[in-house]
Amino acid sequence: MNPEQQILQTCKTIAVVGLSSNPLRPSYEVARYMQRHGYKIIPVNPQEVEVLGEKCYARLEDVPDKVDCVDVFRRPEFVPAIVESAIAIGAKAVWLQLGVIHDEAISRAQAAGLLAVQNRCLLIEYRRYFR
Repeated sequence: MNPEQQILQTCKTIAVVGLSSNPLRPSYEVARYMQRHGYKIIPVNPQEVEVLGEKCYARLEDVPDKVDCVDVFRRPEFVPAIVESAIAIGAKAVWLQLGVIHDEAISRAQAAGLLAVQNRCLLIEYRRYFR
């Protein structure tokens, strides 16, 4: 089983870093879709208070719940710090959305034992494997 399938099957709580309350943004569309398909979505964005009916947190370290997967909608230069936070909170996986590529951060996540995917869309991969 590839990392995408493993994450989608085993990670039911997803912290979405960069999740916007704007329904026109890809982060909103992806998170709403995953939420509607049974995943718990935890918004992480210091500019938001609530998204998709869920309390928004400024940083991954502020999330009180156990996070299985960290889904990243941020530019590549922010990825290393997000990966370090994902490792620190004990996440099982890091998923970098389409267009978000950072090989060193992915290697760091894998070295720490996390499943790691980059330049893939959670929604598209979900549809590929579970439709």
